[in-house]
Amino acid sequence: MEVSALGVLVVDDYVPFRRFVRSTLAKRQNLKVIGEASDGLEAVRKTEELKPDLIVLDIGLPTLNGIEVARQVRNLRPECKILFMSQGTSVDVAQEAFNLGALGYIVKTHAGSELLAAVDEVCQGRRFVSKGLPSRNWISTPIAPVSGRLSVEEVLPSSAAKKAKISHCHEVQFYSDDEALLLALTCFVEAALKAKNPVIVVATESHRTGLFDRLLARGVDGAAAIEQGFYLPMDVDLALSALMVNGLPDRVRFLSVLGDLISLAAKGADHPRVVAFGEIAPTLWARGQAEAAILLEHLSDELAMTHNVEILCGYVLNSFQREQDHIYERICSEHSAIRSR
Repeated sequence: MEVSALGVLVVDDYVPFRRFVRSTLAKRQNLKVIGEASDGLEAVRKTEELKPDLIVLDIGLPTLNGIEVARQVRNLRPECKILFMSQGTSVDVAQEAFNLGALGYIVKTHAGSELLAAVDEVCQGRRFVSKGLPSRNWISTPIAPVSGRLSVEEVLPSSAAKKAKISHCHEVQFYSDDEALLLALTCFVEAALKAKNPVIVVATESHRTGLFDRLLARGVDGAAAIEQGFYLPMDVDLALSALMVNGLPDRVRFLSVLGDLISLAAKGADHPRVVAFGEIAPTLWARGQAEAAILLEHLSDELAMTHNVEILCGYVLNSFQREQDHIYERICSEHSAIRSR
């Protein structure tokens, strides 16, 4: 008697990656991709409509992130197995994923070697943890159906009862013009310097010059702050040349370059909390590279989860960008908060 194939829903907002997942799963005769989704709300709708046996689910999604999708899927279809795939390597995020009932978590840079093995384990009701996650003792309770639900709990040696997450601050603010941006940026940097928090500003030359002049007019000695290591300005084009590979931000370069810059800023400071303002992603979007901008914001969110840094991204929107609601929403979804003016 022939066993029917398991239905799989693939959820990722990056089309090439969905194609990779689909082609890889096609190597298993017992698996059939029955649908794809590119955002969180669509994923929930297709789960209800298609009733998949397995969802391969990205975390950084527009409209609803993957964690919220998983939470809703557990209510809609508790018997459905969930395998997360993410750019991020945060143990806290993985912990939340497993606590929601996911059985697998793959770091995307390891997907080529891990996807089929992870699917095999998850389909057998066993947990799969990517080698890309930081080395920890992952201890799971027996997985058994309880009232139609999977009972899965992850316990970390030093934080079994810990509920708090890493302080995560990656905010975005949109401005009507350059003058509005410079006014807000001046207040942002001045407040950080007065609190003796080191500040990183990655911005265009005109914005860096305008900021310096406005700080001086308000009695803030920018030159002294630079000399003392409290203020680190960086040109956005220089940053892009260090981070981009084949038109897209490279994850390893990004985390290395920006991570080193944050460590440098925090070195020797009484207050290790670093404050950063960035225009790298806004510059990419302004140049018509929306997908690269979204990927960079995704990496910035990962950086905010793994470093003691407060990140503010500033966008001056032109009329064309204001009409791109889908890009605006995806960028907003990659941030922990949207600042209001």
